[in-house]
Amino acid sequence: MQFNFSPEEEKLCNEVHAFLQKEITQQVIDETYVLGAAYGGPEARKIIKKIGEKGWVCPTWTSEYGGIQSSEMVRFRILDDMSYMDLPCAFVGAHMAGPTILRFGSEELKREFLPPIARGEVEYALGYTEPQAGSDMVSLEIRAEDRGDHFILNGQKMFNTHTHIADYHWLATRTNTDAPKHRGISLMIVDLKTPGITIRPMITMGSWQTNEVFYDDVKVPKNNLVGELNRGFYYIMVALDFERMLPVGRYRHLFDRLVEYVKESYLDGKPLADNQIIRQKLANIAIELEAAHLLYYQLAYMLDKGEVPSYQASMQKLFATEAGQHLTNVGMQIMGFYGQLQQDSKLSQLEGRMEWYYRSAIVETIFAGTSEIQRNIIALRGLGLPAR
Repeated sequence: MQFNFSPEEEKLCNEVHAFLQKEITQQVIDETYVLGAAYGGPEARKIIKKIGEKGWVCPTWTSEYGGIQSSEMVRFRILDDMSYMDLPCAFVGAHMAGPTILRFGSEELKREFLPPIARGEVEYALGYTEPQAGSDMVSLEIRAEDRGDHFILNGQKMFNTHTHIADYHWLATRTNTDAPKHRGISLMIVDLKTPGITIRPMITMGSWQTNEVFYDDVKVPKNNLVGELNRGFYYIMVALDFERMLPVGRYRHLFDRLVEYVKESYLDGKPLADNQIIRQKLANIAIELEAAHLLYYQLAYMLDKGEVPSYQASMQKLFATEAGQHLTNVGMQIMGFYGQLQQDSKLSQLEGRMEWYYRSAIVETIFAGTSEIQRNIIALRGLGLPAR
């Protein structure tokens, strides 16, 4: 694995960093926390469009689709930088749907849907989970009935987080009820403004909104089908691998702020930084975050070699999200009751971020596949252990 960026890559990354520092506002930071780091709110759209104009939203793509044909290492570093600055870092269109369309979509689909994603003009929402189909993806029941040049969709989705701020639904639907379950699923792109779609909010323990979505006789053009009919399950498995590649910049930023808090805070007249137990706990967290950081860039290295990480993405997602939980647990222990105060309290420390992250970190071990699912993937695909 190459640990250094080329001079050209370093120059580009520094240019992006300077641009972000200039453009970032408190409004977009506040919106990012409200939306759980999701992209699609009005403040984020302003800055993401500016980034897209420079080809930095999807820098690995060719100019034909709106990129600058850079490396995955550069893309990962840009995302990590945005994450550290408390900007949105969960892009369904650019980082999950887009790469899947590139690999499996028709040329017509690529030309229609990829450039607007790269320009930062549109965002997508994942449409996988249903009341009876969470980790068990093959049990989904939403139906797409073939009507010649279009499908008619009926059914329900749950925990579709971006749908209230997104433009399109990246939808998994059943198109064949007679085939084995995993061979009767198709993947399609649905305009969320289409008549018959109802979106209802569900608030997570992290305070940000996810949604349940209802489809009632929703018409979707055949041209919006991704890849082949009834092959959607296999495409979703690839898209999930992309979804599990999580930048750890936000947690490194929180850790850096916690270290400064320890240096500046006193207990019984002594700085917290002199406490050996606190020093040991912070050292352990620093090691975990560095390991998560390296696992993250290993994924970029593999992508640059033409590989799509599978169990490696699960390793990184599992390790990073659980390291986030360890960080917030330690933060709560160090800050005591101050760590439990929210931003609106006059006594809150670190703008109440520790309390927010403490709740949000739990949610992150659930979405994109629970920690238990990630361990199963590592066991089956990585270690070759039997399914039973």
